[in-house]
This record gives sequence, C-alpha cells and structure tokens, in this order.
Amino acid sequence: MISDIDWNDAINKEARGLFDADFGEVQDISNGNVIVERGIVEKEKFCIPQGKVESFDGYVVRFNVSEQEAENKYYDDPATSIEDTF
Repeated sequence: MISDIDWNDAINKEARGLFDADFGEVQDISNGNVIVERGIVEKEKFCIPQGKVESFDGYVVRFNVSEQEAENKYYDDPATSIEDTF
C-alpha cells in the first residue's frame, strides 16, 4: 500500500512509469509530489503526485503514469519556474 511507504527511503531510488518508462531517480518529496529527475547533462525534472505511485519495493518507485503523460502533465520546466521570474 502507498500509505505504508517510508518516503525517506524512496529518495535516490530509481523511478519508473508504465511500460517501464525511465523517469530517472527520486530527488525529493514535497507538497504531496514526488520530485524525480533524469539525465546527466540535460536534466529533466518531473513533479508527479504521490497518488500516482503504484508501488515501491525498496529499490524502484513505480508510477501509474506513462512517458507521454509525465512529459505533458508533470514536466517541471525550469524556464517557467517562479524563482526565475524575480
């Protein structure tokens, strides 16, 4: 069950979506979202709601989210970040 997940243990663990989509690694848990990041040079960050987590086996956090859904709904574009507007 999702309520049984120790979210501190999920930090720095692999993040996967539907059809084994690679979302990189879990970076943080904030405001009901799981912050994941993928890439080495060109990093992509996603803020996926905790409610979309399907399971966590201690090694991989699995989301009930497709690659396309992650890119369309949960992509955190640094160009539109509030911090960049000041």
